[in-house]
Amino acid sequence: MLPVDWVIVAGFLAALAWSGWSMRGHSGSVSGFLSANRLAGRYLLTVSYNMAQVGVITLVWYFQLGYDVGFTQYWWGYLEGPSLILLAVTGWVIYRFRETRAMTLAQFFEMRYSKRFRVFGGVVAFVSGILNYAIFPGVTARFFVAMLGLPDHFGFLGASVPTFPAVMAALLAFAVFMVFAGGMLAVLVTDFFQGVFCFCTFVTVCWWVLLRFPWLQLEETMLMLPAGKSMLNPLGLQDEQNFNVVYWLISAFTLFYACRAWQGDQGYNSAARDAHEARMGQLLNGWRYRTLMLVTVLVPLAVRAFLTHPEHAAASAGLQEMIAAQPTAALQAEMRVPLALGVMLPTGLVGLVVAAMLGAAISTDEAYLHSWASIFVQDVVLPFRKRPMSPRAQLLLLKAAVLGVAVFAFLFSLHWQPGEYIAMYGALTGSIFVAGGGAAIIGGLYTRWGTAGGAWAAMLAGIGISVPGLVVLNAPTAWVEAMAGPEPAGPASVAAAFNWVRANVTGMELSFVAMMASCVGYVGASLAGGVRRFDLDRMLHRGAWRVEGDAAADDAPRTFMEKLGFDRQYKGWDRFVAYVTLAWPLAFTLLFVAGTPWLLWRRAEGEPVTDAQWSAWWQGWSWFILAASTVVMVWFTVGGIRDYLRLRRDLRDFRPDASDDGRVG
Repeated sequence: MLPVDWVIVAGFLAALAWSGWSMRGHSGSVSGFLSANRLAGRYLLTVSYNMAQVGVITLVWYFQLGYDVGFTQYWWGYLEGPSLILLAVTGWVIYRFRETRAMTLAQFFEMRYSKRFRVFGGVVAFVSGILNYAIFPGVTARFFVAMLGLPDHFGFLGASVPTFPAVMAALLAFAVFMVFAGGMLAVLVTDFFQGVFCFCTFVTVCWWVLLRFPWLQLEETMLMLPAGKSMLNPLGLQDEQNFNVVYWLISAFTLFYACRAWQGDQGYNSAARDAHEARMGQLLNGWRYRTLMLVTVLVPLAVRAFLTHPEHAAASAGLQEMIAAQPTAALQAEMRVPLALGVMLPTGLVGLVVAAMLGAAISTDEAYLHSWASIFVQDVVLPFRKRPMSPRAQLLLLKAAVLGVAVFAFLFSLHWQPGEYIAMYGALTGSIFVAGGGAAIIGGLYTRWGTAGGAWAAMLAGIGISVPGLVVLNAPTAWVEAMAGPEPAGPASVAAAFNWVRANVTGMELSFVAMMASCVGYVGASLAGGVRRFDLDRMLHRGAWRVEGDAAADDAPRTFMEKLGFDRQYKGWDRFVAYVTLAWPLAFTLLFVAGTPWLLWRRAEGEPVTDAQWSAWWQGWSWFILAASTVVMVWFTVGGIRDYLRLRRDLRDFRPDASDDGRVG
C-alpha cells in the first residue's frame, strides 16, 4: 500500500460515511429504521441487496471454492438454472411476502400461525443468525491483516496492541455508526454506493487477471492437478469431497426452498415500493450470479498460477512460507488468497481492491447487524409487552440491540478457530432456522391447509438435526476426547464416530437432511388434525382487503404467459427486461441438459472431451462473461442512480405512520 492506495481507501470511506449520515433525518420512525419507509426502487434494491450478500466472508468462501474446483463449479452451477428461472418469473415468496406488509419474517409467522410461534421463530432465527454471523468479523479481519501484511502487534500510547482484535473493532464500529445514523435507509443507500464501487472494481480486476496472466499459463496451472480433481472437466471430480455434484444439487434445491428464509438481510424484504418492484428486484438479482461472481474464479486461479507455476517460483517463495505458517488446513485455505493479493496486485489496483473489500465487509456488517437486532427486538422482546412502546423508546432499543450483536460477534470471533470450510459452517448454522423456516414460509404463503402445528413440527425437526450436526463437525478435538471420557479407543468409540462423520459428511449434506425432515414434519402435522382453510386473501391484502397504493393483480390469470407469471403488471420495458434476464439462465440450462448426456456418451464411447478442448471453451466463456459484466455494470449503475434520486425526492414528502411499527392487529 503506497500513498495513492491509502488516498483511495480514505476517500472511499469518507464518501461512505457521508452517504449514511445524510439519511439521519429520515429514520426517526420505526418504519424508516426497519423498512426504509418502503420507498426503494428495483435497481436500488438489487445493487444494495447484492452488496449485502457479497461480504468479505462470502468472497473468501467462493475463493476457497474457486481454488479447489475452478471452472467446473460453473457447469454444475447450471443445475441452479431452473430454480433461478422459477424465482425470477414468479417472484416466488418475495412477491407474496411483500403483499403481507410484514416488516420481519416472524411478524408474518404471527399473521399466519400464532403469536407463540412468532416468538419461537424469532428466537430460533436470532440464535441461528448470530451463530452464523459471529465468525464474519474474524474472517474479515484476518483477510485485511493478511492482505495488508500488518504486524501481529502495534504500538499505541506506549502499549503493545494486538492487531487482529483492533481491526475487528474498527470495522464493527464503522458499521454500527452507519446503522445508528440512518437505520435501513442508511444501509440501503450505503450498500448501493458500495455495490457500484465494488462492481466496477471487480470487473477491473477480472480484466487485469486475463491480461496479466496468459491463458496458456492458467491452463498449465489447472492441468497440474491430479485426476479426479479437475478444474476444467466437470466430469473429473470423482475425488472432490466438498464441492462436488452433490453440493450443487443441494445448492439448487436450497435456492428454491430457502428463498427469503435467511434473515441476514431481512430489511430488504419489506423495503420495496410495492410488490411488483420487489419482484423486479428479485428478477434482476440473478445477474449477480452470472457476472459479478466471475471474480471468484479468476482471482483464485491467478493465485494458484502464482503459487504453483514454475515461472513464478522465485516470486512466490515467501508467500508459500506465509501460507504454510497458518496453524490449520482450514486457515491456510482461508488466508491463501488475501496473502497472495497483497503480493500480486500493482499500485493503484491494490488500493481499489482494499477499498472494495472494505465496502463488502461494511455492507454485510450493516445488513446483518440491522437484521439480527431488528429480529431480536421486534420478534423476541416486543411480543411480550402488553403496551406498545413509543417510537423513540423502540428506536433506542433497536440501536442497543445493534450494539449488543456487534459485541457478541466480536467476542465470538476473537476465540473461534475455523475447523471446516466456511461454506459448510455457513450452511449448517443457517439450517438451524432455514430448514424449518423454509417449510413454514412456503406452506404459509402458498397453502390454505398449513397449520401452526405443522410449522412447529418443521422447526423442531430442523433444529433436531442441525444443532447436533454443528456440534459434531465443529467441536474441537479436545472437547471430543473429554466427552468420550475414559472409554477405550476403537472403531465404536465416541471419538471414532465423531471423526467418521467429519471425514464423510459435509455441513451442506446435513443441512439438506434437515430440510427434508422439516418438510415431512410440516405436511404430516398440518394434515394430521384435519384440513383447515386459512384466509390467504386477507393476509395478502387482496380483493376486499387491498391496500391503496400497492400493486396487485387480483384477477385470475387468463393467458398462458400470465399463468407462467408474466401478469398484467409486466408492461413495456418490464416485459423486455424480464425476457432478456430469463433468456440467459434458460439458454445455459438447455446447454447443461443437452450437454451433460452428450459428455457422458462421449466418455462411454472412449472419446471424451479433452482438457485442451475444455480449456478453449472456458477461455471463450470467460471473455464473454466479462463483456456482459461490463454492460450490466453500466446498466445497473444508471438505474440505481435514478432510483436513489427518486428516493431522496420521495423522502422529502413522506410522512410516516407512527402505528406502523411491526405489531399485528
